Amino acid sequence: MTNEPANAPHGQRPEGWEPPVLDPLDLVVEAASMVSIMTAQQLQRVEAMRRDALDDAAVHGYALNDVIERSVRLELAAALAITEAAAGSMIAQADALVNRYPAALDSLSGARITPRHAAVLIEALDAVDPALREGLAPQALALAEAQPLGTFRRLLRKLVETVQVSTLAERSERAAQSRRASVQPVADGMADLLLRMPAVEAYAAFARATAIAKVLSAVPGEERTLDQLRLDVLCDLLVDGDTASLPPEARGIRATVAVTVPVLALLDDDFAATADGIATVEGIGPIPIGRARELCGGARDWMRVLTHPETGVVLSVGRDCYSPPASLRRLLKWRAETCMAPGCNMPASRCELDHTIAWQDGGSTSLANLAPLCKGHHTVKHYGRWCVEQPPDSGGALVWTSPAGRHYRTEPERRVPVFRDSGSPPPF
Repeated sequence: MTNEPANAPHGQRPEGWEPPVLDPLDLVVEAASMVSIMTAQQLQRVEAMRRDALDDAAVHGYALNDVIERSVRLELAAALAITEAAAGSMIAQADALVNRYPAALDSLSGARITPRHAAVLIEALDAVDPALREGLAPQALALAEAQPLGTFRRLLRKLVETVQVSTLAERSERAAQSRRASVQPVADGMADLLLRMPAVEAYAAFARATAIAKVLSAVPGEERTLDQLRLDVLCDLLVDGDTASLPPEARGIRATVAVTVPVLALLDDDFAATADGIATVEGIGPIPIGRARELCGGARDWMRVLTHPETGVVLSVGRDCYSPPASLRRLLKWRAETCMAPGCNMPASRCELDHTIAWQDGGSTSLANLAPLCKGHHTVKHYGRWCVEQPPDSGGALVWTSPAGRHYRTEPERRVPVFRDSGSPPPF
């Protein structure tokens, strides 16, 4: 690749022309691209080594492929000074990229995805029914090339679940049969209590314990960490079964889980069986529609967001005050689902709502000027010399401009319609 101007004859440079100067971040990105390219080449050579060994064994009449592959694994581990487990993982990735996902290998070779993206893609797609993989792989690769790793992993999991929605209820019911509780002793008189349980209940229990722990942490003189308080709360609830020993303000706290359900899916079995009839739980992903019906008809502590059967969105709300009203807070967090910083997957329910244009600078408390940010990224936005904008008519997208001048765009998980006067022209 050359840095010469495109219109210059080969080998000639106009007088005064100088190659662009790479800043320190450019150099880091360049090194990362080289790692991706070299990883692709290494995996291609690993697969070639494995195939050569198997072909040579076949020529000499050896039929024990597992023994031959074990030999390859041992030799690779010895040559690279790594464990056999690591060598086995490398062989498995090489086999997958070369033989099942060549487009992903090409993307890795061109540094359009990272080695970690490739590993996540392989793990997710290999778990899918082979009959579904061919149609799913291009969509998965498009996500890998467009999204940072954390966001890619989350969206790929949702994509896989969407494709497998027809079997979701059956798989969930089968998985629920494995629920159990166990204790594993560890050192110094401690033990791990392990609970295998449905994800909805697990997240709800964790959210309730966290909310109570935060109330306790505000009590004067409290020195326990949030993790310690959360564990103590769980122990009290499991052992004593009530919250009578807690301060009054912590006793009424209950779990809250956001369940998004297309409204027709609650009424129509045929609609519920389609991709448009998928119900999701914030921070978890798709759940069986039967489970969603149960939750939406249940206690008042479940927050229900019913989406339009055609557009999949709800109506916007707005208030002329600094603190967003509860309805607007719910809408904003439902729209984003996670922190709106690049690559962050902190659930929106645990984030703070930030005025993109600060209140003191004239920013409004509105859907077009608010976005959930986790505490860490909220701090970075205000004090880290980053500039954040919410483009008009973007549906809640944020454009982050780094101190180095680079731009990163984050998109919300869902869209909210933009309403205009009938005489206003549509945006182009």
